[in-house]
Amino acid sequence: MSKLEHSSAELPLTLASVLIEAKRWVVMTGSGVSAESGVPTFRDAQSGLWAQYEPQQLATPEAFESNPEIVWQWYQWRRKLIRKTTPNAAHTVLARLQRLKPELILVTQNVDGLHQRAGSTEVIEFHGCIERNKCFGCEKRGPKSDSSYPPTCNTCNGLMRPDVVWFGENIPTAALTASSDAVNACDVFFSVGTSSLVYPATALAKMALSRKATTIEINPNSTPLSTRMDFTLQGPAGLWLPVIASLFDKNS
Repeated sequence: MSKLEHSSAELPLTLASVLIEAKRWVVMTGSGVSAESGVPTFRDAQSGLWAQYEPQQLATPEAFESNPEIVWQWYQWRRKLIRKTTPNAAHTVLARLQRLKPELILVTQNVDGLHQRAGSTEVIEFHGCIERNKCFGCEKRGPKSDSSYPPTCNTCNGLMRPDVVWFGENIPTAALTASSDAVNACDVFFSVGTSSLVYPATALAKMALSRKATTIEINPNSTPLSTRMDFTLQGPAGLWLPVIASLFDKNS
């Protein structure tokens, strides 16, 4: 399939035809999708008290062991920022596409839960969810907490931490297996709003490329995989995903 780049919101006819016929979709979303809702990307500059820290200084098991209070408070600050945001067009359209395409599997690198708030179900959370907590010791999940210091685990009395993947930690086995299985079976693979720099999420796109699935990238900027994708749609997800969904309005 020829490589095409489109900067106007008009799908190539060949892509439209593929999408209408394809049954098994995998859509992987990254921070660019959440950024359209105003969620600061992980690499955005910190502000206020947190301007003195790099995110990599706080999002590690070692940082939590050294100073659990400061790490916990940073995540409480991030949670408050996220709670002020709402799902955008990309989130709502993906939830609708999931209903139109029952075999669509949604994989997200985002931890903000906006896909679920928009109505998506069975989302594969590659990096966890910031609103959940789990024990730093036994990993048992616990309830939300608005406290300024990490609560303790009801099972082992260890400290609770955000249920997200930190630097130096592995992707949860269930998420990695489910997403790999989905990519191995898919007809089309979307990389949406992701930099294609973070492993092992980027490995999913490379897996789709090796399988000869139709690959589509939606991103305002070029990424290391842009030239390898079958279709590169330049622009925000909130622009392109409604255009894709409109194909099914015409063919329903």
